[in-house]
Amino acid sequence: MNDTAVLEVTGLVKHYRGRSRAGRRNGPVRAVDGVDLSIGQGEVLGLVGESGSGKSTVGKCVSRLVMPTAGDIRLLGTDISRMSRRRLRPLRRDVHVVFQDAFSSLNPRMKIGDIVAGPLRQHRESDTRERRRRVGDMLERVGFRAEMAARFPHELSGGQRQRVALARALVMGPKLVVADEPVSALDVSVQASILNLLLDLQHDMGFSCLFITHDLSVVEFISDRIAVMYLGRIVETASREELFAHPQHPYTQALLSAAPLPDPGHGRARERVVLSGDLPSQSKRIAGCPFHTRCPVAVDRCHRDVPALTGVTAGDHLVSCHLVTPETGGPDITIGRNGIVHHTP
Repeated sequence: MNDTAVLEVTGLVKHYRGRSRAGRRNGPVRAVDGVDLSIGQGEVLGLVGESGSGKSTVGKCVSRLVMPTAGDIRLLGTDISRMSRRRLRPLRRDVHVVFQDAFSSLNPRMKIGDIVAGPLRQHRESDTRERRRRVGDMLERVGFRAEMAARFPHELSGGQRQRVALARALVMGPKLVVADEPVSALDVSVQASILNLLLDLQHDMGFSCLFITHDLSVVEFISDRIAVMYLGRIVETASREELFAHPQHPYTQALLSAAPLPDPGHGRARERVVLSGDLPSQSKRIAGCPFHTRCPVAVDRCHRDVPALTGVTAGDHLVSCHLVTPETGGPDITIGRNGIVHHTP
């Protein structure tokens, strides 16, 4: 365990039972299939990937909303991966979740003040007067006036409801916040205000954050480090600056090539890497690299061997690809006039 790590995940696996069809049961759904990651004190780790890659399942396992199939999850040095609910209860004050849909995560019958005070009551934190003071302080921190405590969720806008969700998650002063697509359901202008608020709160309170999203512009704005996930595995992780400046894995390169640029003239000079097909079924085990079925530069070895997540440059830039080595770096993907994809190892 790294002494500076708030969260350290090793070999995380989460399989779900496959559905039965026509009397036959499918194999297990491998939502997460061997994930390693760590988050330092006061660090924001962005976890990005397309829908179905397993991002949200990682967040649920880390916060122990679901029990992992295998692997270790160390929160502040304590392994919580197989801890019973009774033993886990005191540690829940150190990790809280902000969900994508704030409306469905807030009790419509409860007033805002009571919703934010929920964690304090659950953990029997302070008396009624002190709880009221802490709730008022937390509501003020997220930009609400005192009278907002008497309102109900249906009286608020989407952005306001997400502020309530943030206040509830932070009122206990957690060490780790898991934010699962917290702004994807909001308008762009409202997204910006929530992201800025989250960064301000993170700076003032010092909590670490696992920020889960599919939006590259959001993850670039808010993250210190970024982990790219594909089909239940981490395929690349690096600092924000390093990942966007020097993406190494073919999947990361394809994701970044599809992201819109603010300067259309500059965008015309950039090659677009188009992946064929959709994300494979997670109920079928794929031999070799999980990305080889869509990779435009896969070689024979990619069909046989699973690449390890190893360092390729100075610092903590890690990549899971046979074509990436410390000597050569990542493959240089180009598209010829005839549409054929080429790469330079």
